[in-house]
Amino acid sequence: MSKRTRKPTSPATACRCAIYTRKSSEEGLQQEFNSLDAQRDAAEAYIASQKAEGWVCLPERYDDGGFTGGNMERPALRRLINDIEADRIDCVVVYKVDRLSRSLMDFARIVEGFERRNVSFVSVTQHFNTTNSMGRLTLNVLLSFAQFEREIIGERIRDKIAASRQRGKWTGGTPILGYDVDRSNGSPKLVMNAAEASRVRQIFDLYLESGSLLTVAAELARRGWNDKTWMTRDGRQRGGQPFDKCRVHKLLTNVLYAGKVTHKGEVYAGEHRAIISMDVFDRVQKQLARNRISGSAEARNRHGALLRGLLYCQSCRRAMSHTFTTRRAKRYRYYTCTNAVKRGRAACPSRSLPAAEIERAVIDEIRCIGQDASLLRETLGQARHRVESSIKRLTGERREIERSLGRTHSDIRKAVTTHNGTAAKPCITELNERVRDAEQRVTEIDTKLAELRRELVEESDVVAAFADFDNVWDSLSPREQVRLIHLLVSRVEYDSADGSIEVTLHPAGIESLAQDDAANGDMEHAA
Repeated sequence: MSKRTRKPTSPATACRCAIYTRKSSEEGLQQEFNSLDAQRDAAEAYIASQKAEGWVCLPERYDDGGFTGGNMERPALRRLINDIEADRIDCVVVYKVDRLSRSLMDFARIVEGFERRNVSFVSVTQHFNTTNSMGRLTLNVLLSFAQFEREIIGERIRDKIAASRQRGKWTGGTPILGYDVDRSNGSPKLVMNAAEASRVRQIFDLYLESGSLLTVAAELARRGWNDKTWMTRDGRQRGGQPFDKCRVHKLLTNVLYAGKVTHKGEVYAGEHRAIISMDVFDRVQKQLARNRISGSAEARNRHGALLRGLLYCQSCRRAMSHTFTTRRAKRYRYYTCTNAVKRGRAACPSRSLPAAEIERAVIDEIRCIGQDASLLRETLGQARHRVESSIKRLTGERREIERSLGRTHSDIRKAVTTHNGTAAKPCITELNERVRDAEQRVTEIDTKLAELRRELVEESDVVAAFADFDNVWDSLSPREQVRLIHLLVSRVEYDSADGSIEVTLHPAGIESLAQDDAANGDMEHAA
């Protein structure tokens, strides 16, 4: 039995006791009388033995079944802490200390909250008193062993998974199309599902024939094929989603289909049956690699799509991809919402946009900004306002962090001078972590502030950038025009409701354009 007395109580003074119980795994929780019930019974019996002291058991249950003690992300623990802050609890009773936490740092944080609210802490099966230094030392020793046990269990689990993988065993995860999970012999095994396996083979063949993930996804949608449907242990259905480009790629790169398993980058022969041959799997990976190389940024944009990566569908909040069709030896370019590409035309209200028209509209918008002095000043003002607002916000955050750092350093000095070494260690460790996190955030803010200050541009820079826009534009090659648009524009949004476009300029790009323009002028004078 262990407890830290909140204050002297008398039979007339009620001590409201909350019982907290926890079990790491969900195994056995469905039983009529489980581990959580056993812990609560022991705690209720102890509270009953203290009835003469005015102890009463609160009816509220704080049970965390299937939650690790290695962190504080537990719903019942959160409710317990909230009720303590609301002054509804005088004493917390647990069966063992490690039920509350297996982390020394987390436990110190929890106990600190108890002390702040004058809440007692009792462990039914362990004998110590935390009101004196020896009791605190005993508590820290017990917690250290609890944390050590948790870490050892974690290492054993990781070692077991590694050994199982090396022997070719499937160690769990989301079920995949083509296999069912057999748990009849204790450890899970992958068993081939003949109907699904046939579909998997056809998907690999489709990709080898077409060489395109989107083509395969479209064909699977036409056939009405979806990914794996499976049931969780509590009877909920998962999966069954339509194939899109990402899901097709994930399926084609899964080495399980070739009868292999992986662990930390190493490939091992699996004990399950392969659905496809290693030769087919390798051919598919080579085709995917070729597509990645030939589909690099410049190669994918070989048709000079000015707005590739910049144009967005306002209705779906998705990017619009560049595509084309060929009729009678003539190529017609379009921009289409990726939501429509993945889900079908009905999924997006925006129709496909003729590429030349939308690109010309964006160029005209940029030209208008350069020719209209008032619009130019307004654009500059908006750009500067966005940057200055970000600078102000980050500067304020930096000042607040510096003030917080000062308070934290003061708390560290106070903890060192007012506590003995054993009791102060958890508190100092947490404070040092706060300092490290705060200093890291200050470094990130300073880097961002430097970037933002470089984006502050003057009106003269903007005027110089747009002074000779038409002549500059006409003299550029298609690839250089793409670079210029990406330099100036950060985003273009198309609204299908009224057919309007909204162009957002990049302030740093305007400055870069002005610098490039000045450099070109110097070269012309030198010539």
